[in-house]
Amino acid sequence: MSRHSVEVVENIEIACNIFKMTIISNIIAQSAYPGQFIHIRIPSNESLLLRRPISINGVNRENNQVDIIYQMVGKGTKILSCLEKGTELDILGPLGRGFWVPKGTKKIYIVGGGCGVAPIRFIGERWNNLDITSFLGFRGKSWAYQIDEFEKFSRKVFISSDDGTIGYKGSIISLLDKQLSIEKPDLIMACGPVPMIKFLQETVLKYDIPCQISLEERMGCGVGGCLVCSCAIGSKNHWEFKKVCTDGPVFWSKEVILDGEAQTKC
Repeated sequence: MSRHSVEVVENIEIACNIFKMTIISNIIAQSAYPGQFIHIRIPSNESLLLRRPISINGVNRENNQVDIIYQMVGKGTKILSCLEKGTELDILGPLGRGFWVPKGTKKIYIVGGGCGVAPIRFIGERWNNLDITSFLGFRGKSWAYQIDEFEKFSRKVFISSDDGTIGYKGSIISLLDKQLSIEKPDLIMACGPVPMIKFLQETVLKYDIPCQISLEERMGCGVGGCLVCSCAIGSKNHWEFKKVCTDGPVFWSKEVILDGEAQTKC
């Protein structure tokens, strides 16, 4: 982990309130792994004390460029969306434990929902030697992004939307369920909102397929000191709290407790 200053070289809107920012960072471009994130200090506003954690979307090691994708949802990301080329940013990164591919893995499915589509693109970029099938879920066509990027490394790309304006109307996990009844991969990697992840947990359990998930959590320090992003890991009978920022954000799906049962026992 390193704190350093980086330069913004591009910052554009690629879908409805979805922005892609490209920064120059030798440290991140050369060492980052899929699933890791950077922690950004919001410039020009001293009232916004907490940094913003944003997943790494991809890297170009030849020119030390790093892509991140974020959704404009509040004051901090509104400021980020207005930053121009040449702006200097104070960041920490790369942070967290990312995805990993166990020995012998040949076929993987990658699954993303909403903003969770952004970090799984890095998986395909990093392990493009594997047989990859992608499952991408969006609110609607206006919120869809980077489909062409996934088509570059995927054998097939499945798409769904909540409103049916692009792809299958419904949950992307429903599409995944149908495909799993036909073919089973060696590993599934996913990122998305909690309802999607809970549905995914049930689905991979039914088919007994190993699955890694990246959790989307609010964070304070981003380096394990504040405990803001703690989550319950283990089983319902034996669990412990772990920090998403340092122990994760990637965990095995079977060990993450999302139904609140562990927390209610405290």
